[in-house]
Amino acid sequence: MTVADFLVTTALPDPGMRLLEAAGSVTVAETRMSREQLADACASGDHRVVVAQLRDEFDAELLDRAKITGISNFAVGYNNIDIAAATANSIVVGNTPGVLTDATADIALLLILAVARRCVEADTFVRSGEFHGWQPELLLGRDVSGRTLGLAGFGRIARATARRALAFGMTVVFAPRPPGDRVVSQEELGEFAGRVQQLPWPELVATSDYLSLHVPLNAQTRHLVDESVLRSMKRSAILINTARGPIVDERALVTALRDGTIAGAGLDVYEDEPRLAPGLAELPNTVLLPHIGSATVPVRAEMARRCAENAVAMLRDELPPYPVNPAARAS
Repeated sequence: MTVADFLVTTALPDPGMRLLEAAGSVTVAETRMSREQLADACASGDHRVVVAQLRDEFDAELLDRAKITGISNFAVGYNNIDIAAATANSIVVGNTPGVLTDATADIALLLILAVARRCVEADTFVRSGEFHGWQPELLLGRDVSGRTLGLAGFGRIARATARRALAFGMTVVFAPRPPGDRVVSQEELGEFAGRVQQLPWPELVATSDYLSLHVPLNAQTRHLVDESVLRSMKRSAILINTARGPIVDERALVTALRDGTIAGAGLDVYEDEPRLAPGLAELPNTVLLPHIGSATVPVRAEMARRCAENAVAMLRDELPPYPVNPAARAS
């Protein structure tokens, strides 16, 4: 690779690349970079700012060697970056918050409906020529209206999902930050006061007809949904994950779905993307999406703009507009 102000591991949608190219020189990786290639590039001194994707891992060893000043992550989440190590090495990290809330909430509701009403099975049934007319027990699904949606987490995306669920006549309960819960005041609930109910995490798991995950990935939430949690859910329950794959023990989920421990699952993220746990793809009681929670043209364009703006500010040794670790500038 040539010397450049910006190292872009994957080209951004418009207007991201145009903003970067207007601010400095840009090198775009021709293929997906291995961990070793990324580490060597960061340590080479040939690039000042890395424009990264969630799949690019920045661990402490890499960051201790790095000679970069910033990492602009094309994502809201940043679990791919060791933030403490970045801060200790004066490497500013930026993300793209507040952009994909509605788009991801739409996907959460889509998955609820698709699994409940067996939409993928039904589509395949018609396309394969098996539909020969209406039948009273053809592809019977599950109700959504009148059922209980449990939300693990109650941040922006969870609240947007709650709005949609309430409009569908669902009962909405939540645990704000499982597995440890704090009491959320009615004032903090705002528009949801009197419309949703907070439950302890174990009770939420046991109560929900649909359990939707909206927590960040960290040491406390990795495998938050494990074999024990799956066994505590209703046998008729459906699990929805639009957050991060490793929040769910995917192998335990496959076993639970195969054995009828729970009724179904709708997933947009996976524990070891893009690989799936053995047996998951073969299960008919699942809907599996390719991590498209934010995949609308306007959302990805806005994410690209914010990502590029962060990177340009880092190049200028300025605090980016969307910083994750502003303390890195003073470390």
